[in-house]
Amino acid sequence: MKLSTSTKCLLIAAGLLVSLLAFQAAVAAADGAAIFKNNCAMCHGADGKGSSALKTPNFTDPKWQAATKDEEIRDVIKNGKKGTAMPPFGGQLKDEDISAVIAHIRSLKKK
Repeated sequence: MKLSTSTKCLLIAAGLLVSLLAFQAAVAAADGAAIFKNNCAMCHGADGKGSSALKTPNFTDPKWQAATKDEEIRDVIKNGKKGTAMPPFGGQLKDEDISAVIAHIRSLKKK
C-alpha cells in the first residue's frame, strides 16, 4: 500500500506529538521528584513509603494508588488535611508544580 504525501506528513506529525507528550511527562516527573524531595520527603520518605509513626500514606502501595484519585491528591497538597500534620502547600506551589508532584507520586507505584 502506497501512502500519499499528506498521509505521511500526518503520521510524522502524530509521531512527533506522541514523542513530545512522552518527553513532557518525563520532565514533569523529574521536576515532581525534585519538588517532592524538597517539600514532601521529610514526612513521606524519599522513597514515598510514608511513615507509620507520622501516619503518612505509602505511595508505593498499589491499593493506595488505585483507591486515590489525582484530584484527591491535588486537594490535600493544596489545602492540607485536617486532623493530620499535613500542611497546605497551595500558597507555595503553582498548579503545574502540584501536577508534577502528582506525576511523581504516581511513578512510585510498585511494579
